[in-house]
Amino acid sequence: MGCRSSCPVRPTVIHSRFRLLPVIALPAVVAASILLPGCQPATKPPGTRAVTVVESIEVKPEPAAAPATQAVDPGKQAADAAKAQADQAIAAAGRDLTLPATATAAAPTAPAAPTTPVAATSAAAEPVAAPAVATDNVANPGAPAPAALEEVLLGDPSLTSGVPGSGPITLEQIEAWLADPKNSAILQPVLPLGLSQGAAQITGLEGNPLTRAKIELGRQLYFDPRLSADSTVSCASCHNPAEGYSAHTQTGVGIRGQKGGRNSPVSFNRILSGKQFWDGRVDSLEAQAVGPIANPTEMGFTHEGVVKRLDSMPVYKRQFEAIFGEVSIDRVGQAIAAFERVLVTAPSAYDFGEQLRPFAALDADDIADDPDLAKQFAAAKEAAAAHPMSESARRGREIFFTEKGNCTACHVGANLADEKYHNIGIGMDKAEPDLGRYAISKDEKDKGAFKTPTVRNAALSAPYMHDGSLATLEEVVEWYDKGGHPNPHLSDKIRPLKLTAEEKADLVEFMKACTGPTPTVEVSRLPADG
Repeated sequence: MGCRSSCPVRPTVIHSRFRLLPVIALPAVVAASILLPGCQPATKPPGTRAVTVVESIEVKPEPAAAPATQAVDPGKQAADAAKAQADQAIAAAGRDLTLPATATAAAPTAPAAPTTPVAATSAAAEPVAAPAVATDNVANPGAPAPAALEEVLLGDPSLTSGVPGSGPITLEQIEAWLADPKNSAILQPVLPLGLSQGAAQITGLEGNPLTRAKIELGRQLYFDPRLSADSTVSCASCHNPAEGYSAHTQTGVGIRGQKGGRNSPVSFNRILSGKQFWDGRVDSLEAQAVGPIANPTEMGFTHEGVVKRLDSMPVYKRQFEAIFGEVSIDRVGQAIAAFERVLVTAPSAYDFGEQLRPFAALDADDIADDPDLAKQFAAAKEAAAAHPMSESARRGREIFFTEKGNCTACHVGANLADEKYHNIGIGMDKAEPDLGRYAISKDEKDKGAFKTPTVRNAALSAPYMHDGSLATLEEVVEWYDKGGHPNPHLSDKIRPLKLTAEEKADLVEFMKACTGPTPTVEVSRLPADG
């Protein structure tokens, strides 16, 4: 976005000629001038990321139009173009900063089709199209049909705070929980500031809609070590909230202390991801959730064994019957995936800074003249001040989003990850390196390629890379600075950066500024045995 103060002619708002049209959504169009910097490399052409809010300008015909052959006034033409650019900047800056409270709406009877959004749709919190509400009722004809669709902001602690009470969850408590209609209502998730630009990436809700009851069942399963053969390892053993939803070990550690072959990836922001694992070997979060149960190194059980165990526990059995109509390994995967999809990162200092950034392209007088815009500017300024980025982090941001750091060659989009696979040379100096994505795709270019991890909350999830070989963010930057490890399949995006010591430190500080809170989660309340 250009700065209006740099324009040779300051545009004048001529209300008889220009009028603002209603805010519209262009789900498949990218307007580069207002795209959040986190969604696109600053020096690369725009891709196909969704833009949520665009304000367009319609030029009204003059009462007495000039002949087509009449010369155009270059000064006026420049002013008109600058005016259009400024109004686009206003649209970007004028996003609603208020994260919405929950609201209810009539439940749809089929997958929701895109509708014309209401003016001032918030880019800080983006609702997504609702899934069909009939999904679970097809499998469980006896289940009551949800009466309403509830819009809910992901990160709301009520989603992950567990069944009310203390101690082991009893059958009486779960009956009361399931009897509350609110817990069976289909939820329409709203992404928080920072992630909201990724609404089009959301996957899995069509076949596995979210409800509070399903999320709670998934929470219990996620933290329950009884899903492992010897009841010692849970999903949280390798994806621990206290360790950045990862594990501070080089590789995962399973039953009987067995070590896995790869580092534990984070389990937050999975709602924006389709294929799972470092090599993308499964197509859904549901499939990922049940894989480790039958892995002899991880949880060491069988799918048949875990289903039999859960079916023998009254509290679990009652929940599966009420939500799905059955206990099966597929339903275990759906419940765990539902819980993982509500684990998202809240806005970071970087996100609050980006919210304020578009206002820099506006004239102070224009902001002051528009009461709503002035209010939004004040709110954005206050939020950025309450969550400041250090000067070092600000410099690091410029390195990250330019060719100097080239980070956005892979770390792009709302989650700062492109969901693709790249060979950056890690482990390729070994006699028998891990071939990563190649084992799945059999495509030569995928040899040694692994899925791009998110930069969000990376400061909390050391060590790094698919093999956990880099202990700190400083080591990560050093690896990229030297251009990785040369090998025949090294990504063409990897090259020596030749950063100074200060620039390396700045880049680390920027990554730390991408750290935001995760939801408060109940980790200990699980169903009683009997």
